[in-house]
Amino acid sequence: MLTITIEQARRWYEQADSVHDFEHVLRVYRTAEHLAEIENADLEIVRTAALLHDVAGAAPGSEERAGHHITSAIFAGKVLQEAGWMPERIAAVQHCIRGHRFRGSLDEQPQSLEAKIIFDADKLDVLGAIGVARVIAYAALAGSPFYVEPSQTFLTSGKEEPGEPHSAYHEHLFKLRRVKERLFTASARRLAEERHAYIDDYFKRLGAELRGEA
Repeated sequence: MLTITIEQARRWYEQADSVHDFEHVLRVYRTAEHLAEIENADLEIVRTAALLHDVAGAAPGSEERAGHHITSAIFAGKVLQEAGWMPERIAAVQHCIRGHRFRGSLDEQPQSLEAKIIFDADKLDVLGAIGVARVIAYAALAGSPFYVEPSQTFLTSGKEEPGEPHSAYHEHLFKLRRVKERLFTASARRLAEERHAYIDDYFKRLGAELRGEA
């Protein structure tokens, strides 16, 4: 059985966009490794899943993005089979990958400890200073503004009014502020506390500055 290396995985992300590039993969890899050591998880499964979790659908404008957790799991299965992995080990990695998407359906929720760690590590990367940079970069890629005051409709329902842009601030309110509550492991929740406070404070400060209040 061959180990999937960082050098090998790097080649699979050469066409990735700036939000889901190999730097993101490496951050998830390091965070997942840290969580796995604390939580006593299978490091080989965690490391491999981290390297492969965004391998499909990461190119700019990719039509696979919405289902990238599925296509990445399929890709991982082929790679690991060629590397001589046992079927149960392949299935464990694929489960981690299929379960890592925040907006995944209920039947794709992480069940194993390793899958919960991959989910948590991936979600921690949308919080804190990195989270600020990523959500603004994502808005730029989508051609959206980084800050627009949300409508009352959006604040109450999460749905924009006609013509209302989904700015980086909207994404923060719609997704990023909820991340902390969705984490599975105690070690990830501890890390999330400060990161959550940082990105929340950033957008409060940004809004105040844009309104001329700070």
